[in-house]
Amino acid sequence: MNEKEEEEKKHTGDAKEMSFWEHLDELRGTIFRIAGGIIVCMILVFANRHLIFDVIIFGPTSSDFILYRGLNWLAKVWNISSLNIEYFKLNFQNVTVSGQFFTHINTSFWFGLVLSFPWIIFQLWRFVSPALYDNERKAATRAFSFSSLLFFTGVAVAYFMVIPLSVKFLGTYYVAENVENIITIASYIDMFVLLAISMGLIFQLPILIMMLSRIGIVRRRMLNKYRRHAIVGIVTLAAIVTPTADPFTMLVVSMPVWLLYEFSIYLCKK
Repeated sequence: MNEKEEEEKKHTGDAKEMSFWEHLDELRGTIFRIAGGIIVCMILVFANRHLIFDVIIFGPTSSDFILYRGLNWLAKVWNISSLNIEYFKLNFQNVTVSGQFFTHINTSFWFGLVLSFPWIIFQLWRFVSPALYDNERKAATRAFSFSSLLFFTGVAVAYFMVIPLSVKFLGTYYVAENVENIITIASYIDMFVLLAISMGLIFQLPILIMMLSRIGIVRRRMLNKYRRHAIVGIVTLAAIVTPTADPFTMLVVSMPVWLLYEFSIYLCKK
């Protein structure tokens, strides 16, 4: 067996080469399996309305939420009054007849999408892995395996840090005392979902850096060189998400993203 044949064997993984229509059929099957997983998770979410809405989604809308109680505890221990969260509870309105029903369906879809993320990653891995060389397959296996953990970590950071701080600031902010905040449930759900999924995707940064490093686009030296610029950008992003004068709040939001950047440097090739 010559060198070219050995390389082809590594590339195909001893599997027969598929035609264009077979690849297309496999892609269709992958899409159907992904859609099926999302639908199953969506049904489970839809059937647990009390847990999803009363406990999870509306948790950050009152001062009983775990982050607010933690900040109040730190305010007493460290004697920092600016950390203290006064009692508040946001109420929401529905302005259309079918609004709550379609909000329930819409929310179930997005929660189902988030919960099925590992299944989606697994199906994508099944589809692309036969086309990879052995060394590429090993690197991709680690990347795909680690992707779900990073995604759910980002969602958790959003839920326990970013969303509550944003809700507390924006929900209780007013330009004049005679202007009342009347918040629709749809606007709150949109913000909740956007922040949760955005943070989940942001936490895919190490995977992206690792893949770019493998193909030679990004190097550790480059990331080290622009570390100061990255820190400024991270702090600026934290200031936008939590526009308060409290440095502790900005630190809580910016620290996970900065650690993510440092972890990306560690994964990157020299």
